[in-house]
Amino acid sequence: MSFNDRAQDFESRYVHDQELRFRIEARRNKLLGLWVAEKLGFAGEEAERYAQELVAVAFQTPGDEGIFQKIRSDFDGAKIEQSDHQIHRHMADLLAEAETQIRNG
Repeated sequence: MSFNDRAQDFESRYVHDQELRFRIEARRNKLLGLWVAEKLGFAGEEAERYAQELVAVAFQTPGDEGIFQKIRSDFDGAKIEQSDHQIHRHMADLLAEAETQIRNG
């Protein structure tokens, strides 16, 4: 395998890994949105709409901080008791669940 072949292989794997990471995070954000929607008392289309809103926040603000801030604000506005730690832990748990779902098809 030549140096160029190895470089191209590395680049292909990097692109694949980034696409996989994007899909996993998008799935996590939807699952997270559905969890928050349930806590807020939303169901059906209203819950789906909230989940999509949370996914959109992820596109507007890179990283998890924008998503966390929206959740924190929405919980505070609705007087839902969830600590920052609980929210972050749920985000981590759902990331693992999303990865399992994506990897298993």
